[in-house]
Amino acid sequence: MDLQLGSRNEDVRRLEHKLQTLGLYTGPADGVFGGGVESAVKQFQKSHGLQPDGIVGAETRTALFPDAVMPASTLQNRPLAERCLALTGSFETSSGFPECFSELAGDFDGEGISFGVLQWNLGQGTLQPLFLDMLEAYPQTIGEVFQDRLATFKRVLALPRQQQLSWALSIQSPDRRVVFEPWKGYFEALGRTASFQFVQMDYSKRLYAEAVALAQEYELITDRGMALMFDICVQNGSIGRDIGAQIREDYSKQSRYQSPLDEQVVRMQAIANRVAQSSRPEFVDDVRARKLTIANGTGVVHNLDYDLAEQFSIDLLPFARKRVRVGS
Repeated sequence: MDLQLGSRNEDVRRLEHKLQTLGLYTGPADGVFGGGVESAVKQFQKSHGLQPDGIVGAETRTALFPDAVMPASTLQNRPLAERCLALTGSFETSSGFPECFSELAGDFDGEGISFGVLQWNLGQGTLQPLFLDMLEAYPQTIGEVFQDRLATFKRVLALPRQQQLSWALSIQSPDRRVVFEPWKGYFEALGRTASFQFVQMDYSKRLYAEAVALAQEYELITDRGMALMFDICVQNGSIGRDIGAQIREDYSKQSRYQSPLDEQVVRMQAIANRVAQSSRPEFVDDVRARKLTIANGTGVVHNLDYDLAEQFSIDLLPFARKRVRVGS
């Protein structure tokens, strides 16, 4: 997976350390690919006769780490459900897997706090059940994370939702984008625990089961088809009856002489475009970019390049419908 402005993962941290040893970067090795890292990468590229685009692709990575072996995707042998979750989680958070499990956002969208791989939030009441399940199933883990602020956190969860939102606003910046410390650190630490990641994966089971049914309804049989339907279930809820009728009409106009896999891609493209057209005007471009990236296997979402086969091991291979478990 290419590293570029906005990337956040352990590979970025290793890149930062390498650039520090080369005397090109003096910032923190925090795993966040910011402007300072991009500038250092461009300096390195210029000095090695590479295109100075600031992106650490195959050529730049080889020049930086000549003795390193490119690792296979860590998702390669994981169930399709987890690969779909990783992809949609990356779209939702602009972070890689498993960093997306700990991504935290403020009230930029009016939902108080959004958190986790699928950005559950307080405003819609989708985040509170995860916290309550965590308290019940893993009290020691959450206690170790929140320490002396656990009692405050429990009191907040017992409040009516409007008061929970008021509390959320009280712990973040006036522009409603950054959660203040120490709460920011507590939430992110919780998201990095295996226990809370398991809770998040458990809550994604229902969405994956819905995606399986939706894929069957629209005759999609590949990994990419499942990934598309899972992303629709997360971002758009489902496919409405009217949109479904339009998709069926698009199907009927398809060429009868294309290969089965080409037919699958054309079907996914039809679904992607129809779902995007049905979205709220301000979200049409984002929805279309996400859905067509899945349909085509490559694309750009939130200024990040995606290659589903390389990064998520999601390809045009038939998926096993019997595998609906997540976190196995």
